[in-house]
Amino acid sequence: MNRNFEYINGGSIPVGTIYCIGRNYAEHAKELGNEVPTEPVVFIKPPNSYVPTGSKVARPDYSELMHHEVEVVFVIGKDGTNISENNAIDYITGVGVGIDFTLRDVQNKIKEKGLPWSMAKSFIGAAPVSPILDIDEIENVDDIDFEITKNGTVTQSGNTKDMINSIRPLIAHISKVFGLRKGDCIFTGTPKGVGPVDSGDKLVATLANKAQLEIEIE
Repeated sequence: MNRNFEYINGGSIPVGTIYCIGRNYAEHAKELGNEVPTEPVVFIKPPNSYVPTGSKVARPDYSELMHHEVEVVFVIGKDGTNISENNAIDYITGVGVGIDFTLRDVQNKIKEKGLPWSMAKSFIGAAPVSPILDIDEIENVDDIDFEITKNGTVTQSGNTKDMINSIRPLIAHISKVFGLRKGDCIFTGTPKGVGPVDSGDKLVATLANKAQLEIEIE
């Protein structure tokens, strides 16, 4: 599979590390019975988790409960470390909408043992992303509407203004700890309404009525 994010207006950028932010919407943290964090909760998915729009995603055979989590995804356009919040937007090349697929039953068992989430979050196909909009097409990164439908019914909708940590401090934090490279992307967290998916379900996620992601569950 071609591991490139496709731009709606042409061109592509290679997929790098996928940084994900957990519990970045207060209502989502509450719906799962989690505390609202005081600093970013960061976990990582490998490039092999990425699939483009139009893909079919299978639930791994070691899980019986896979959830969808729709998220705004920012793509990094140049390398940087210790990036300041004031300069953070200069490092974004584009934005899209993605789904952080989560094996909820596996995650719950892992959390009980105090172990990392990788088996529940980082499997093949766990990070579909739409075609990427140029960042200049977004008027305000802190006010982006997004949603997901399952079989035609809206199950989640949100706006980036409700993020606990907005994209500027997230870029500053991640670049300080890990560094950022061109092609890396940041899944910025999901609003309330996460839920299960089953074989045959069709998911459609949209960003600001511009970018669209279509995924079918095998």
